[in-house]
Amino acid sequence: MKTLTYVIPVYNEEKRIAKTIKALLEGVSFDGLKLEKVIFVDDGSKDKTKLKIKEQKSKIERKLKAKIRIISYTKNRGKGYAIKKGMLASKSDYTLMFDADMSTGIKEFKKFLPYIKENVPVIIGTRKNGESIVVKHQPLYRELLGRGFTLLSNIILDTWVTDFTCGFKAFSKIAKDRIFTNTIVDRWSYDAEILYLARKMNFKIQEISVIWNNDERTKVNLIKDLPETLADLIKIRLHDYNLLISFAKKPAIL
Repeated sequence: MKTLTYVIPVYNEEKRIAKTIKALLEGVSFDGLKLEKVIFVDDGSKDKTKLKIKEQKSKIERKLKAKIRIISYTKNRGKGYAIKKGMLASKSDYTLMFDADMSTGIKEFKKFLPYIKENVPVIIGTRKNGESIVVKHQPLYRELLGRGFTLLSNIILDTWVTDFTCGFKAFSKIAKDRIFTNTIVDRWSYDAEILYLARKMNFKIQEISVIWNNDERTKVNLIKDLPETLADLIKIRLHDYNLLISFAKKPAIL
């Protein structure tokens, strides 16, 4: 039986962490998979997020028959950094990352199972392939900016997926370890980077239509974050280019 770990990044989630805990306590199980750990990564929260998770830790462990681990540090480093810490801490055959707002419910993971049985290395949820169900949409301006980000990312990174920023993604252990040891983006563009690396490393990416429900309490400030996002996309390509140059300069091993 294959093993599974959940990775959940959290930052000042005091007001909605109850939704996350409630979803975990529903105790969803999946045929052929054993959930062995849930990793919360507290990205420098200043509120009571960590305390609220600790209060429910034993209850969740009993319900899921899985261990809860909380990775925490003082300084806010960004969601990409938090996810990297959590993903690299997982030792399971597959690791599922998802957002604390539960925009995509854990039950949607059942749609991933046929591909896990086939050992597909990267499986991602999508809201934008024309077959997904969006229960509650984002405001129109956010949807348009999101589409623009997707198009720009696909052009710059030559990745060509329908949805970068849906937070519901699963990775095999081999893919996870190779991809996340090579990431450099700490904040909003981390999704684009990990899928770019997956393509570069020739890992198959399977997109799955999911049910998604917008949470209006998003922490992403599009006006503020878009310039940084563009800079990150360029940085991803430059980093890859520099690695190639560095590799080419190394003497051949005879």
